[in-house]
Amino acid sequence: MALFVFNSASKMVSSPLVIIRFILICVTLLCNSLAEAKMNPTPNIVLILTDDLDVSIGGMVSIFSKKVSFLLSEFSVVFVASPLCCPSRASILTGKYPHNHHVVNNTLEGNCSSTAWQKTQEPETFSAFLQKHGTYQTFFAGKYLNEVKTQTGSFCNAETLPLGWKTFYSLYIPERNSKYYNYTLSVNGRAQRHGQNYSEDYLTDVLANISIDFLENKSNRRPFFMMVSTPAPHSPWTAAPQYESSFPNIKAPRDPNFNIHGKDKHWLIRQAKTPMTNSSVEFLDNAYRKRWRTLLSVDDLVEKVVRKLEVRGELSNTYIIFTSDNGYHTGQFSLPMDKRQLYEFDIRVPLLVRGPNIKPNQTSPLLIANVDLGPTILDIAGYNVNETQMDGMSFFFIMTGKGNSSTWRSDVLVEYEGEGSSISDPACPLLGPGVSECFPDCVCEDSYNNTYACVRTVSQAANLQYCEFDDNEVFVEVYNLTADPFQLSNIAKSIDQEVLEKMNHRLMMLQSCSGQSCRTPGVYDSQFRFDPRLMFSSLVAHRNKRRQTLK
Repeated sequence: MALFVFNSASKMVSSPLVIIRFILICVTLLCNSLAEAKMNPTPNIVLILTDDLDVSIGGMVSIFSKKVSFLLSEFSVVFVASPLCCPSRASILTGKYPHNHHVVNNTLEGNCSSTAWQKTQEPETFSAFLQKHGTYQTFFAGKYLNEVKTQTGSFCNAETLPLGWKTFYSLYIPERNSKYYNYTLSVNGRAQRHGQNYSEDYLTDVLANISIDFLENKSNRRPFFMMVSTPAPHSPWTAAPQYESSFPNIKAPRDPNFNIHGKDKHWLIRQAKTPMTNSSVEFLDNAYRKRWRTLLSVDDLVEKVVRKLEVRGELSNTYIIFTSDNGYHTGQFSLPMDKRQLYEFDIRVPLLVRGPNIKPNQTSPLLIANVDLGPTILDIAGYNVNETQMDGMSFFFIMTGKGNSSTWRSDVLVEYEGEGSSISDPACPLLGPGVSECFPDCVCEDSYNNTYACVRTVSQAANLQYCEFDDNEVFVEVYNLTADPFQLSNIAKSIDQEVLEKMNHRLMMLQSCSGQSCRTPGVYDSQFRFDPRLMFSSLVAHRNKRRQTLK
């Protein structure tokens, strides 16, 4: 059979020789293209997100020396934008602070996966950008947002999955929070019920197996982004059978802020009973051990993913990021256990990375926030972060050592909107309405006026935290973390007034920032400009306006 081409005069001619030459040219170009792609392929990205994994009270110790050591480099100064699941995860997905994505708690009323979120913020997530540009295969498995569902409130279906995900396995309502057994997954919109059989249902292992299946069956012609969100170490702290007896002698760390009264702190901290009863201490020690035990399965998950990438020859072209949505406390300032507070144990999280051009065994002291994860992922994928509305900054150049870190910002914002019941708890009538997350001894972990915003500053000149509460007192807490790493002494009344005013000014700037204006120089940057007209007098009106916006 003769092959036909069109000549320059647009006449059809039989020319096998021309076709052969054409094929040779195409083959040559294809080989050159493949060689170039092999030298500089588009990288794959894996994000492993744990649930309530602290770094300040030893949460990483149980796994850091084991298989998670596959992740070779560490960022040691990393903070969340809000110390609660849904607001923090919204910040990870959108790269925005809570005052810009408007998720303030774990409920629909707090904008957690609400209709408004789906319409306005979900299209701005990094996963939506990745899918929109069509290059990446996107995969999610685990806990997404606490209230994930369709706009009509029914079960997710294939047409109404969260934007950005080609393959989507998510915990679904009524499992608003992490579970290990007896849960329902939305599998690309189909309900998949799991029971209590370890080999088939233990969620951390299920997520590991799903992830391995994805790696084995995905297309090899396109890069992939994979996000795995584990239940551990969130309550109910159910360990895999083989780990149920691990760490028999471990106790919650007795740091200087353990089981002491927070005498100069916000009233919610001061109401904690000190010293805690022996039964309370025993309970939280047991919970601490259980948390560590659940993390051993996360360790296994990391190993399985890394080994599979290695076997497939993809590890050298894959960036892996390991972090948490918030920290945790167990007995600090006599608070039993939870997150939600402004202190290091609740707002500081681990961040480990590995990938092409990342040197092993490196630790970066630069200030990172979880609003930086979205910009960094897009930067790795080759997208211009400045074309998004993200508040965070890409730390990709810091990971790979290819940029000048001297211009990196010196402060980040932490925001939290407190929650409380409208009626008194019958078990604790003296507390009145307005509190929540109360333990049997009537120590409460949250309240309506546990609403605060903080500037966390880390630079060569300072290591400070400045926080303001939205309450009748406009209560202020300030800590010098260099001199007081356990935040024992609130120095709001003794710190230099000029520093206090500048920090107040900086907080107001950050709470009204959006996009690139969130990356402006901080108080301890040489380019910082202080406007003394913006002082405490305008604080209350500013806060009330913000609160109305969030609601």
